[in-house]
Order: sequence, then structure tokens, then C-alpha cells
Amino acid sequence: MAAAAVEQDNNSMNGEDSGVNKSEPGSSCAEGVGGCVEQHVAELLQREIGGDLKSLRKVGGLLEKLTAENMLLEEQVLTVSSSVPLRVSAALSAAEEARTKLEVLLQKERLLSNTLQQHLQGAQSWADSLGQTLGQLDTLERHMKYLQCLARIEELSDSIQQFLMTNSVWEAIGAVGNMATLDMGLQESGCSHLQAFLRETLHFWHKILKDKLASDFEEVLTQLHWPIVSPPTQSLSPPANAQELNSQLELLVSQLLSLQMSDDLISEKKELPTRPGLPQTPPLSLPIQIMLLPLSKRFRYHFTGNRQTNSLNKPEWYLTQVLVWMGHNSPFMEEKIQPILDRAGANVNAKVELCRGLLTLAQEKLTHDAPRLLYDDTLFCHLVDEVLQFEKELRSTHAYPSTYPGALPILLEETVFQKWLSVERKMAVEKVDAMLSTEGAWSSQYKDITDIDELKAPDCAETFMTLLLVITDRYRSLPCPQAQLSFLALQRELVDDFRIRLTQVMKEESRQPLGARYCAILNAANYISTVLSDWGDNVFFLQLQQAAVSVGEEVLGPLGVTESGRLASLEGSLFEGLLALLERLRGDMLGRLLEAVMRDVKEKAYPYSRDKWISLPLQCDQATMSLSSSACPMLLCLRDHLLQLQQLLCLPLFQMFWQGLAERLDLFLYQDVILYNHFNEGGAAQLQFDMTRNLFPLFGHYCKRPENFFKHVKEACIILNLKVGPALLLCDVLKQAEEGVEEEEASVRPQQPTPESALNELGVYKLSASDAQILLNLRSAWLNH
Repeated sequence: MAAAAVEQDNNSMNGEDSGVNKSEPGSSCAEGVGGCVEQHVAELLQREIGGDLKSLRKVGGLLEKLTAENMLLEEQVLTVSSSVPLRVSAALSAAEEARTKLEVLLQKERLLSNTLQQHLQGAQSWADSLGQTLGQLDTLERHMKYLQCLARIEELSDSIQQFLMTNSVWEAIGAVGNMATLDMGLQESGCSHLQAFLRETLHFWHKILKDKLASDFEEVLTQLHWPIVSPPTQSLSPPANAQELNSQLELLVSQLLSLQMSDDLISEKKELPTRPGLPQTPPLSLPIQIMLLPLSKRFRYHFTGNRQTNSLNKPEWYLTQVLVWMGHNSPFMEEKIQPILDRAGANVNAKVELCRGLLTLAQEKLTHDAPRLLYDDTLFCHLVDEVLQFEKELRSTHAYPSTYPGALPILLEETVFQKWLSVERKMAVEKVDAMLSTEGAWSSQYKDITDIDELKAPDCAETFMTLLLVITDRYRSLPCPQAQLSFLALQRELVDDFRIRLTQVMKEESRQPLGARYCAILNAANYISTVLSDWGDNVFFLQLQQAAVSVGEEVLGPLGVTESGRLASLEGSLFEGLLALLERLRGDMLGRLLEAVMRDVKEKAYPYSRDKWISLPLQCDQATMSLSSSACPMLLCLRDHLLQLQQLLCLPLFQMFWQGLAERLDLFLYQDVILYNHFNEGGAAQLQFDMTRNLFPLFGHYCKRPENFFKHVKEACIILNLKVGPALLLCDVLKQAEEGVEEEEASVRPQQPTPESALNELGVYKLSASDAQILLNLRSAWLNH
């Protein structure tokens, strides 16, 4: 029975399955649910019954359990279904009640709104009347404050007058300071007339107080022999009332410093005239301003108007006068004024303030004169030289701080700076033209001094680089990196122009590459390249290199991503492009020089290459070995050219030359002498003697092991001079390596050396196995014997 029930259950399941399969294609959800039910039932049967037939007795209990669960679920569904309508009904009732309350509230809101509108309409007239009253009160309040401010001004003015009448200077200074503070407080107000009245009153009392203090201050300074306009011929004895004068000096300086605050407030409102190239600096201390007045009068007396001392072609007169006054009066500032400033707590350097004030006089004069010299190159150049010298002495002798502008900003004004650049370019080109046309342009002025003349630079190249160095010194102290880069661009332009001139002269001299002028041109290119390489590692040019990354494109043109990256990482240099062009010129000229020498050597070596090397007598048949007679012209030619060029070329170039010559000569002797001929034992010995005892020592003057530069010839001589036994063994090794060794034979002779190892044992490293085979074939005629 149990088996039948299970079968019936399975059949019913299969029926359900078939029913699901017969459902419409669109019912994918039903198919998914049916599949899940089937899977769940299969898992339940597998878990509860399994594959054991004895477990079928559990089917009855399982059916009862499932039936009870099914009934419980049906009861829950019925309960929920019956409670849902009740909840919906309650929600609808609550919503209806809320709607009713909302309508009531809306009705009340409309009533209140109408009442409020009526009230506002009735109160509008009262509000308008109250607004007029409040406006009148506000106007009265502003008028009261206006009158109070006027009363405050009058009060301060009266107090200042009383203080001055009673000689209460400190109190008067305080009252002026209060008036200046009130003036600052009125800056945001729109009372222009009140501001003007207050400003006028402040200026009035400030001037009176300042004039009073200045008069007393000047009187004390006069008794202390200020200013010192010329060096005293004898030391001045201190005045009898020196202590009283020093007390008065300290009191007046302190009072002027206190008045400085209001003076600064007034100065902030003045529209100071801006001078091109001069950044704004804080105003001078009030005591220093008064001390500079007599010097300023003297300066304007001598260097303005129709005075003979006011000459455009003599800027050194007023620049020197300013420096002289700085030197004469600095001790007084350091000894007398600086201690007073320190005790007053003023953060002021008296000497620097003196220099600032005197420098202002020179700046005003330069600003006035510089535009008038733009059309006279000679006078303009003289002005630039004097300004540069003035700036140098100002910074070095008088220790003027670098944070303060000097006289150089005057030269950086656009029209003046462009004129400066054009004049520098014009003068440099003229000097280059002049020095290239001189008779001794291509000779070295140090040719008779060996220790100094290492680079053998011709006079024109050395003069040109000195010219560039002078230009560098002139613009090194400019405060603007962009201006420095403009001069650097000019230098690069001049170097490239000089390189082109060298190329033109080189082409004229290329018919005689062994001449002294051709070698001098080569020395010049090498000298300029060496100096520029050194400049690339100089700190100043490295700083310019960093500046070029940020602002260089405005002056040097577009640099490109790669070049900018190399400059930023300090891998390249600002002269890298010029160095590449000079290197190309140097390489081209060295190549022409080597070709000329090799052409001469090859011509002299022709008889040597045609000697009968295969029929020369054996070494044992000769008493002593001697140089081949046919080699003498070649070796003499080499010796003469080496000695000549050693005298004409600088050491680095001569080293490059003889090494390049040795390399070319090595290939020539190997290809045109050795490979062209056959050798007997006597011929091979003679070749080795010519090379090792005559050619190699010729280059031994310039290095310790010259044979290392003739590897082809040296190793060919080794192979050609092998004894018969080693030569036959080497032939055997090379032949077996060429034909390949059988496996059986290789197992019998596992220690057979490779061609490379066999050649290395003989001292042959440059030549390959095929080269060695060719050389052995050149002596095969006597090997067969």
C-alpha cells in the first residue's frame, strides 16, 4: 500500500509537471514557481524518506504533518482577509473627519485674513505718519552726529592750538594723531565736505607742528655740523654744549617719530607719481626726511637747470656725488641717530634710510635723463656703464640691502631696456667684425707660453668669449629674471652668429685643411664649446635655467615639453642646442683633417703595400732586422703630420685627431697591405718588425700602449708569425668548427677548444675566426711545406 501511495504521489507530481510544461509560453513566472515547488517536494521526500524502502512507513505521519500545516496557513489567510476591510474602513473614516476639520480651519483663516486686511487699511495712514516722523528723527540724528564730528574737530583743533601756545609738544602730537585717526574713520562715509574740512584742518596743524619741530631739528643739526658735504680737513672739536645738543637731538627725533604715524596716514592718501621700473617702497622716516633736505637742495642746485655740472654726457658727476655723500654722512647716522632710534623702539636702520633718500635723488635724475639719450648710442652706453658701476658700489661699499631697489630698475623701463639690448647687439657685432678683420685674429696671444696656451684659442675666439663674459657681468645683477633671459637670448644669438662666421671662414680654408688658419678655426670652435659647457654648470646659469622653465617661452620662444622637462630636471643646459651645432662643426672639420692626412699617407704607403712579402729572406738569414725601405716615406709623412698638428691643435683636439688617425691607419694597413698580399716567414717577420718597432713607437709619444689602437694590425701580425705547429693546430680547430664535428668524434675528444678560446690563448680578441682563417690562407704557401 505504501509503495502504491508513493507511486501515486509520483504520478501526481509528474502530472503537475506535465501540466506546467503545457502552460502558455508567456507564463514564465508560473513555470518558475512550479519548478521551485517540484524541487522543494523532491528535496522533502529525499530528506524524510530517502532511498530506503523501509522508510515508507513515515509517509502517513508526513501526510498528517503537512495537512496540519496547510490548515494552519488557511486559517491565517482567512483571518487577514477578514481584518483588512475593517482597517480600510477605519482609515476612510479618519480621512473624512480630517477633511471636515480642514474645511472649518480654512473658513476661520478666511475670516481672519479679511479682518486683518481691514485693520491694515485702517492703520496705513498711521504707519505713513509714523514713517515720516522716524525719517525726521534719522535726519536729526545724522545732523547731530555731523555736528558732533564738527565739534570734535573744533575741540581737537583748539586743544592743539593751546598745546602749541604752552609748548606742550607731546600733547599736540597726540591730538594730531587723534585727528588723523578720526580722518581714517570717515573714509567710508559719504560726507565729502566734512572729509575735506577735516583733511584741511589736519594738514594745517600737521604742517605747523612739523615745521616747528623741523625748524628746531635743523637748528640742532646745524650746531652738530650736519650735513657733511666734504671730508673735513681736520677733526672738528665737539661744541661746548654737546650734552645739551644731544639731549635736544634725542627729544626732537623721538617727537618726529611720534608725529610719523599721522604723517604716514596723510601720505597714504597722496597719489604719489609712479616712476617706471621703481616698485613702491615705504616712506622715509620723518627725521631722515628733514635731514635730507639740505642735501636735496644742493643736489638740485648743481644738477638741474643751466648749471655746468648738469651735463647729459657726465652722469658720473651726480652718481659719484650721491655715493660721496653716503660715505661722508654714514658715520653720523650710525653714531648719533641710530642709538636714538633704537631707544625709541623704531625698527629703522639710519644708514639705510640715508642711502634710500639720496638714492631717490639719483633715481629721479636718471628717470629724467635716460629718455633723452635714446638717440645717442655713445652717451647711452656711457650712462649704462655708469649706472652699473654705481649699483655695484652701492651694494658692495655701502652694504645697501638687496631687498630695496637701486638704480637698475630705471634701465628696465621698456623703451630704455629695448634700447639697451639693441645697443649691446650692435656694439657686439661691430667688435666681432673688427676683431675678425685684424691681422692676428687667428693667432694665439699666448702661443709662446705653454702653461697658459693649453686650448690654443685664437685671439678672435678669446676676445669673443671675453665679450660675452662682459655682457654677463653687466646683466648678472639685474633684479628681473625675464630681463636676464632677454640678455641670455642675445648671447645665444651672438654665439650662433659667430659659429656661422667660423663655418664661412672654414669653407674658404677647406682647400688647405692642414694649414694653420684651418686648425685655428677648429681650436676656436672647441674653445667656445668648452667655455659654454663650463657655463652650463655655473650656478648663475643654472638659476637662469630654472627661470627659463617658467618665463623662458616669452623670451627664448617655445621650448617644447621635452626641452622644458630636461631644463627643469637640470639634465640639459641653456646652451645645449648651440653645443650640438658646435660639436657638428668640430666633427666635420676633424673629419676633413683626417681625410687630408690619410690621403697623403696612403699616397706615400703605396710602394709599401706592393712589396713582395712572399719572397723576403728569412729572419735567420739576416744579420739584423731593419725597417723596410718602402715604409720610410709613409712613416716620415706620419711623423711630420703628427708633429705639425701637435703644435697647431690644442691637446683635446690633438688627442681626438691622433686616435682617429690610428683607427683609420689600422684599417688601411689591415685591408690594403696585409689582406692584399701573401706572406712567407720572412715577410711576416718583416711586417711585424715594421709595425711593432717603428709604427707603434711613433704613436708611443702620446700614450703608453699604442698597440691597443692598432688591434687589427697587431693581431694579424700574431697570426702571420705563428710557428708551423701552432698554426697547423689553429687551422685544424678553425676547420673543424667550420665543418662541424661528428657526435662520435666529439665524444672521443670532449676537450676540443672553440675557435674563440684558441684565438684568445694566442692574444687575438678583435679578429673573428673567419678573419683568422683568411690570414692563415695568406701564408699557406709555406705552411704546405
